[in-house]
Amino acid sequence: MNSAKAIKNEKRNKASSIRMLRRSPTTVIGAIIVGIVILAGTFAPWIAPYDPIKTDLYSRLKPPGRAHLLGTDNVGRDVLSRIIWGARVSLKVGVISVGIGMIIGVILGLVGGYFGGITEKSIFSVVDLLLSMPSLLLAIAIVATLGPGIWQVMTAVGISLIPIFARVTRGSVLTVKEQNYVLAAKALGASKIDIMVRHILPNILTPIIVMATLNCAFAIIMEVALSFLGIGIQPPEPTWGLILSNGWQQMRYATWISTFSGLAITVTVLGFNLLGDGLRDLMDPTMRRVMQGGKSTHQD
Repeated sequence: MNSAKAIKNEKRNKASSIRMLRRSPTTVIGAIIVGIVILAGTFAPWIAPYDPIKTDLYSRLKPPGRAHLLGTDNVGRDVLSRIIWGARVSLKVGVISVGIGMIIGVILGLVGGYFGGITEKSIFSVVDLLLSMPSLLLAIAIVATLGPGIWQVMTAVGISLIPIFARVTRGSVLTVKEQNYVLAAKALGASKIDIMVRHILPNILTPIIVMATLNCAFAIIMEVALSFLGIGIQPPEPTWGLILSNGWQQMRYATWISTFSGLAITVTVLGFNLLGDGLRDLMDPTMRRVMQGGKSTHQD
């Protein structure tokens, strides 16, 4: 009976999620945009019509046309091919840097929030120090220390994201650790690590997942900014930041370079933001009740 009831509840939750997605077309749009970018980055070697780093001086600064749908840059490289390959680089930077920030930040927030006291003060004095610095300046300082390159950029962006995840995790832990199931686990003699990993962490994943999705967009913007400034990923690597920087230098003669690379960045960031907002609404019980047309818990 219990298993049948569980299956019925699972089906009801799935149907509820589908109804919510239908009522939130922006979430679907965000998912489609992110899906297209992922497919473009994954299959870039087969989709891109030209080699993204091969130069052709006879085709330099050609406007969009039949041979080159989005035109060429100042050394004859196909802009469309470079944008497609740039999606691959941006996704790699976004996922890995967010992964670095999330793993370290969640561990720090989990330990500090659960133990409290001097442990929490020690951890969050460092976190607050990182948080007090603007993310871009912090990333610039780290890249200047480590040197330019894709792994250096991912490390710098990941470190700049640690305070965000640590703060979100700590706030969630402070709420969850006083719940009855955590107190029951303590009474049964479960170890502190077991309580944190098995009882607290699974119940605070919702805000962490939402923050990870939203911060993929932030990480992409950071990579673009660092590459645009010339201290991030270096030429001839096809990244959106380098394409934008090259287009800005050629703005008087070839507006299409900056225009199309800027559109790619804007649409991708918008897609991740829409998807993150949708996941927040989908995974938040309060928002689920609102979107399902349930009764408000507030009284007039």
